[in-house]
Amino acid sequence: MSRGQAARTGGDLVVESLAALGATTVFGEPGQHALGLFDALRRSDLRYVGCRTELSVAFAADGHARATGSVTPFIVSTGPGALGTLPALMESRAAAVPVLAVSSQIPADGLGGRRKGYLHELPDQAASFRDVVKSVHVVRTAGQIAPALAEAWELALTAPAGPVLVEIPQDVLLAETAIPAVRELRVAPRPLAPGAGLVAAAADLLVRAANPVILAGGGVVRAGAQAALLELAEELDAPVATTFGAKGAFPWEHPLSLQSWLEDRHLTAFLEEADVLLVVGSGLGELSSNYHTMRPRGRVVQIEADLGKLESNHPGLAVHADARLALEELARAVKGARTGRDGAAGRSEAQPAARSGAQPVAQSAVRSAVRDVLARVAARLDAQDLALERSLLAAVERALPERAPSFWDMTILAYWAWSAWPRPMESAQGAGGLGYALPAALGAAAATGGPVLAVSGDGGAMYGLAELATLHQHRLDVTWLIVDDGGYGILREYMTDAFGAATGTELARPDFAALATAFGVPAWRTTPEDLESDLARALRTPGPSVVVLPATLRMFAPTHLAG
Repeated sequence: MSRGQAARTGGDLVVESLAALGATTVFGEPGQHALGLFDALRRSDLRYVGCRTELSVAFAADGHARATGSVTPFIVSTGPGALGTLPALMESRAAAVPVLAVSSQIPADGLGGRRKGYLHELPDQAASFRDVVKSVHVVRTAGQIAPALAEAWELALTAPAGPVLVEIPQDVLLAETAIPAVRELRVAPRPLAPGAGLVAAAADLLVRAANPVILAGGGVVRAGAQAALLELAEELDAPVATTFGAKGAFPWEHPLSLQSWLEDRHLTAFLEEADVLLVVGSGLGELSSNYHTMRPRGRVVQIEADLGKLESNHPGLAVHADARLALEELARAVKGARTGRDGAAGRSEAQPAARSGAQPVAQSAVRSAVRDVLARVAARLDAQDLALERSLLAAVERALPERAPSFWDMTILAYWAWSAWPRPMESAQGAGGLGYALPAALGAAAATGGPVLAVSGDGGAMYGLAELATLHQHRLDVTWLIVDDGGYGILREYMTDAFGAATGTELARPDFAALATAFGVPAWRTTPEDLESDLARALRTPGPSVVVLPATLRMFAPTHLAG
């Protein structure tokens, strides 16, 4: 066969399988052992977006998967290439994001720790991933490629969703194959439905409760359970707080919304005082429990798809289920129980049914209690000198188009957004690694067309500078806001509070605007006064842009350390 006439190879089986499974875009970074994959891409209709580091490749796939709600694949090479994706895969696992990692491997005769001395050789590459991803699928022959990818895809989507890895030896990717082209692959993620008895028990507790409260976690958003949550909350007249990973799970301005002030003791106390606390899609980890200071006094009902998180922090009625399926069943059961107790489907707007034999709680009193908690939170903030931080976050929110997604790095403005941002947002709070915002945003822009906002501090921005080239090359509609405070601002604050001085937090950094311009990306510096107009202009202008805000921000005082 002539050099210009390509034979079908194992690489073709990979890209054909991905397309058959529903992929439209694949992210990647070439490497020697993966060249058979990249050669096959040019014979495929898949859109390829190439990043500049493997870490960014995996973060971009994460952002794309969050934007589409489905599996996003990426392809990388062996050893250093594959290992470079681990921090991003850790984030995808913590946030239940369905990412399919396809990694090459050394030739098959070197597998099993035979120490052939191949470039990038590891005794057991898969072992490095087994505690990070949901599952590892090791391919040894061409005939295993399509089935392995289909199985991995299905597991990535099965609740709790998450990242998976498929690794394929170099020689299998390069070898010619007579296997027919892959045109169709079917997957059927297993539904994780709640047990009927558990739903009935949970409904009974909630109907009898005098003051039920709901804490909604990121699992509500990932499962698409927002409508079911709203229906249940209104049926129970139960206040709803959302975790930092659950932005958009419940309407921010709803009269039952406690919003997301989980690091404030006033909200912590309100959750503690519920006689039944319904926790949905959250493991009640440190960020969702005010650093493990929350101590519920009533019964806890926990709905969680990740079996390991059930009752991991607080005992209660454990319901192992997908959040949407469980909330839909629970809403029906609560309505049925109310109908049976009241003799009618409806109830007075002013007087809900009695709970636990206690005096009925007026609907207006529930809403008044919610307003009181939020007023106490606001008063605590008002007592601190935080006008700059609050005004900046509000300016960003006003500048961002209504349905535009935003991706946030681990930076002080993002920590503010966790509590105060009223709209859906994505951040790296699952694993807490730096460098997430820009590559995840470019992945989302590849899915939606943009505009997409990325927010970083100058420390986190240094992780993603190379992706300015990706933005320019692919003309992705991402606006990158960089808050430049001269170092790792939050660590500076933590260390100064703890030790009286900070070490290792101050950073030399480039002129970000000039550097972006050198990459062909329009950029400018702004001020707190001009941030809203400058950011809005950048977001309105198609294509990539960078807005740099020199500012030193502070966090509000913590409450988990009090006393």
